[in-house]
Formats: sequence, C-alpha cells, structure tokens
Amino acid sequence: MFVDKAKIYVKGGDGGDGIVAFRREKYVPDGGPAGGDGGKGGDVIFRVDEGLRTLMDFRYQRHFKADRGIKGRNKSQHGANAENMIVRIPPGTIVIDDDSGEVLADLTRHGQQIVVARGGRGGRGNTRFATPKNPAPELAEHGEEGQERYVTLELKVMADVGLVGFPSVGKSTLLSVVSAAQPKIGAYHFTTITPNLGVVDVSEGRSFVMADLPGLIEGASEGVGLGHEFLRHIERTRVIIHVVDMAGSEGRDPFDDWQKINNELKQYNAHLEDRPQIVAANKMDMPDAEENLELFKQQISEVRPDLIIMPISSLTRKGVQELLYRAADLLDQIPQAPAIEEVTEINERKVYKLESKDDNSFTIKRDNEDFVVECPKVERMMKRMQLNTHDAILKLARTLRHMGIDDALRERGAKDGSIVRIADFEFEFVEGSSYY
Repeated sequence: MFVDKAKIYVKGGDGGDGIVAFRREKYVPDGGPAGGDGGKGGDVIFRVDEGLRTLMDFRYQRHFKADRGIKGRNKSQHGANAENMIVRIPPGTIVIDDDSGEVLADLTRHGQQIVVARGGRGGRGNTRFATPKNPAPELAEHGEEGQERYVTLELKVMADVGLVGFPSVGKSTLLSVVSAAQPKIGAYHFTTITPNLGVVDVSEGRSFVMADLPGLIEGASEGVGLGHEFLRHIERTRVIIHVVDMAGSEGRDPFDDWQKINNELKQYNAHLEDRPQIVAANKMDMPDAEENLELFKQQISEVRPDLIIMPISSLTRKGVQELLYRAADLLDQIPQAPAIEEVTEINERKVYKLESKDDNSFTIKRDNEDFVVECPKVERMMKRMQLNTHDAILKLARTLRHMGIDDALRERGAKDGSIVRIADFEFEFVEGSSYY
C-alpha cells in the first residue's frame, strides 16, 4: 500500500531537574551550594532519507517522544543532555502544523532536516542562585517541558516524469512495458488508486523515474473523484506525459479529454500549465485511431502549436522507445532540482515562536470568596520552581510584589486569610507579610 498522508504526535524531551545540594568535605566548613543543573531534553528531528518512498511506517507508529535530560548532581555536576530523536522521512514530504495549518518545512533533498519539537531546557541547581546576600540558597528549578504538537505529513511523489490522463487510457500498461514496475491493470476505471513508480532505462546510460498517477476526472481540482489525493503528486514531476486514448474508446473525444485534464491541472496549480508536456497518443493499433489523430493535431495546432504529439501503442510497443527518448531529451534541458511550488527554504524558516519575555500582564478574577490570578509569566515560573523550600516561597513572593500583584489583590478586597489561586497552586493571603 502507498501511504502519502499521516498525522502524528511529536514531543521534545523535558529538561532535567536542577538539585539543591551543598559541599560537605572534611576540614571545609561552610562549603556552600553545590547543586548542578539538569540536562537539556532531546529534540525531535525529521531527516530526509532517500531510501524511503512512502509514509507507511507512520501507520504503525504515530507517537514520537524524545528522552528527557538527566537530573543534576552534587558537586555542581551538570546532568547529561538527552540524545535527539531522529525520525526518517522520504524526500518530497511536507510538514504541516495540524493546529495552525502552517507549512513548517518542505523537505526534498537527502539529509535535509528540521527540528519539529524542541526539547526543554534543564533546570538550574542552587549553585546558580547564590548571591552575597544569600550565599547558601535552598532553591532549584524543574526542567522545562519539551515542545509538543500534532503534525501532518504529506508526501508528494518525487518522479521525473508523470503519466496523467483519464482512467483506462493505458497509463499503467505503458509503465509496465517501459520499466520493471508491476502496476495493477484491468479493464475498468480507477484500476490505479495510488501512484506507482518505475525506473526507466533509456539506454546510453540515461534513466529516469516515471510515475503512473491515478486517473483524473472532470472536477478533480474541486475534490471530485480522487481529487487532491492525485493532484498533489503531479506538482513534483519535471515532465508531464499526457496519455490520450486516440481510439476514442467509450465514446470519448480525444481533444475534449486533453482540454479537460489540462483545465484541472491549471485550476489546481497555475504553474502546471507551463510544465513541459508530451502528448502520448495511445492505442494507435485500434480502428479509427489514425483518423482521430489527424483531427486531434489540427485542433491542437489552434491552441498549442508547440505541443509535442507522439503516436504510440502500449500494447504493441510501437513508438514507445521514441517517446522515452523525447522525454529523456526534455529532462536533460531541465534543472535537476524538482519543479515544485515556491516554498521558503527550510533553513531560513522560523518554526518556533517564543512568547514575549517582557509580558508582565495579569488579570485577577473572583471565584466566590477566592481570588484567581492569571499571569503567564508567573505560571511558567511556578511550574519550574521547586516550591518546597522557604527560599522558593520568598522568591515567588518578591516576584508577585514587584509585578504589582500584591497591590492589585488588596484593591480587589483581599484580606488576611483570603485564598489566592495561581494555576494549580493555592495560597493564603497575609496582610503586611512579605509572603503568603
């Protein structure tokens, strides 16, 4: 099965906790603080591996969580940083933030990579908080939580040549006779429902990758039929071979088929109209094909006189080798980089948006007799501080006083004994005291 879309969960590793420790050695009185910092959590990194062709692996594993950093140690030893988690993805994968819909990266080259979930910083040990006024602080931090998000992966086939056309015009048969690929072939519509890839050896040391893409129908650009499930793949191809049933099977008109398919391509992506295109006039071994071809050439000359038309028969292989030579010649004239829509280079794309460090805004709400303080800065601080020591409580109290939260609580009617809640923490307000 070819899998070209997957939704997965990624989480960077949490940072390791800092610790409270003191230097205790014989003949060394008042050794001072010696608590080390925690290590950084691992990042989740997507890296392109040219050996992969599908997103099949993500059907069985949808959660990727990096390891957390190691806790700090005594004697001021820093905890080890966690190893990054490398997730291999095939070339041609687009990474999209599932919540915002933002395209985070468009990965096309082997070895290209992007950090999709950054690991948290390690917490500071009490060595970091020593000051002349407080040379032996009992204060340390928890490690910062790693970033987490849901991302959608979309794979666009990385092929040099793409076969397009209405269902049952002979695309799969053509691919099977020019390569070792074995696509499903049947006398009914939509035999191919997922892309098939095959390597075509043209001789003289030249070869290219050809993709048999699912058949289009009118309205595909609006999601009819296979719709966007097909159209996303054609954007990657450098040359389009438009296979047309020149025998007019099922009562269809070759020129009308050609117009409808090109119209769908244009409506989906205007750049596809300028993509080099060869018309493979297929089924020339059938009755009425020669007459239809002459009429088709006349009609095409009025709208696209420069269009290359090559009569072939996939069944008898007549004209197939000439078609491959012409496709190879066109590829030689086109840059090797895949013809894709304009996307910002991932190395320059800013994926992570850090919250403003200077945001001291807060709100105070009443919940019956209690007071609820909402302040992102204080909530982040409380989540990281190890609030199990006197020094930690004093630091929190000083922060609330300097930010003006104390005065704001008094203005809202807080008195001795009033309950104040911040995030998951609950305190008792004490008037005239430096802490709650």
